Amino acid sequence: MLEELLPRLPVLKAAVVIIQHITPQVDQSFVSSLARVSKMQVSLAEEGSNIQSGRIYLAPGGVHLTLIRNSVVHLHDGEKVNSVRPSIDVAMKSITSPAGIRIAGVILTGMGSDGAAGISHIKQIGGVTIAQDQKTSVIFGMPKAAAETGRIDFVLPTERIADKVKELFG
Repeated sequence: MLEELLPRLPVLKAAVVIIQHITPQVDQSFVSSLARVSKMQVSLAEEGSNIQSGRIYLAPGGVHLTLIRNSVVHLHDGEKVNSVRPSIDVAMKSITSPAGIRIAGVILTGMGSDGAAGISHIKQIGGVTIAQDQKTSVIFGMPKAAAETGRIDFVLPTERIADKVKELFG
């Protein structure tokens, strides 16, 4: 899905952090495949790095990613959450809402419920929440669990997700 979504996005006035349930053995090759289709620079998130607008960061496989003050990457082992590491919930719940900062949470196709608690947190702090629709999801588990929270603003097909993100941060 990311390979369909990213080519539709311009360089945004926002950073994009991707939490993908992958193993450390494939994370760098996944970054390379995303970089081939994205207009934004794509890199593997590194401990202590400052995220920058107009760039995409992928959480490394096998570790949780949290953001300190919404801008500094912290990677840590920790227990698996929702049976996964990295966990979308862990990353989203680390985000705070300082005045003047716009935040969006997006849940794409996937198995299980990771992201549902995180999307509720994003909505609670004033962010915009988006879930992929059932028709364009290969596996509707995660978007369905997110939608069932009642905290999703938009349930959209893949191409409309890109349009909504462009509208918010383009």
